[in-house]
Amino acid sequence: MKKFDLFIIVYCIIIVLSVMYATQPLQPLLAREFNVSITKASQFTAIIMLFLAISPIIYGYLLEKVNAKKMLINSSIVLFVTNIFLGLATNYEWFLLFRTIEALVVPAILTSLMSILANIDKENVKFNMSIYVAATVFGGLVGRIFSGFIATNFSYQYVFYSLSLAILISIYFVNKLSYEGEATIVKPKISDVLSILKDKRFSTIYLLMFCVFFVFAGVLNVLPFRVKDISSETSEFQISLLYLGYGMGILVSLNSKKIIKYFRNEINTILVGLIFFLFITIFLTVPNIITMFMLLFLFCLGMFTVHTVSTGLANSMKSSQKSLTSGMYLTFYYLGGAMGSYLPSIIYEKFGWNVVIYMFCVILFVIMLLIVKRRRIF
Repeated sequence: MKKFDLFIIVYCIIIVLSVMYATQPLQPLLAREFNVSITKASQFTAIIMLFLAISPIIYGYLLEKVNAKKMLINSSIVLFVTNIFLGLATNYEWFLLFRTIEALVVPAILTSLMSILANIDKENVKFNMSIYVAATVFGGLVGRIFSGFIATNFSYQYVFYSLSLAILISIYFVNKLSYEGEATIVKPKISDVLSILKDKRFSTIYLLMFCVFFVFAGVLNVLPFRVKDISSETSEFQISLLYLGYGMGILVSLNSKKIIKYFRNEINTILVGLIFFLFITIFLTVPNIITMFMLLFLFCLGMFTVHTVSTGLANSMKSSQKSLTSGMYLTFYYLGGAMGSYLPSIIYEKFGWNVVIYMFCVILFVIMLLIVKRRRIF
């Protein structure tokens, strides 16, 4: 694969993930701007997670094959326009409408990019997929910090205008991609889905990632409101810096083989990561922003260890139907993220941060017991 093609794909991934997570540090500001509750402001991130969860089903039944490059360009044009309108939106309803339109096209863009990356250089698929994962993590990190910095020093509207400019540049680059192939989209059959879910190994891994990402997304989505409660003078840029720990995902994804080797196998690694994740989550009750900043590095380390190893394990347990098993994994993963981005905000609004954290700890403890009980089946 040409280095320029790889650069284009990585750039597009970073921009799309930046769009996905740009609203997260801004949620207290947007809630104040549109005079809405914490729960309603949380929907700006949750809506995209939800569509990422159900997109394999929707696209699977609407499309079987589509030109990946054309889908990427057309979806990016929609994303370019919607980001301009997000900057222009003057009320909650219009902002949510344009965010929902974005939620429809983001999965199409990511599907196209993954398909191009997997097919443009078939000899290095595993390496290219590790680049994809690292680029998504980096994009989520950049999007959060970038939006916080722009909103603090200029205004939140310029966050979306700047992203539109970045998307426009990506459209220009995509036109220069040498790949012209099709993206094959899996059409899931109910019988196949049920067959996979009956396998306790898959149902356990899917439930694990639903719970883990529920907790992870919940903490990161409610975090800006918690920080504002601790210190109302905290700026959006300072809030965004709390997400620097997200970068641990890059280190974990690129060193997953070494981590698994150290703990001898995948299940041991998952259990250690899960216990560590639970242990750090407990200490997020400490009402100190500096302490929270440091804890979030360890929090992200635990989550990404479980996620990275679980992804590899889920893809290796069945020699056939890999597209369906990985698609189902992503569905459970993002469904957990969608619910985690929304439901904890309701609990936080009514009962406060500590109750939310205790709930997360109970969820993690229960799923940990399930993994211990079923570890022999793997």
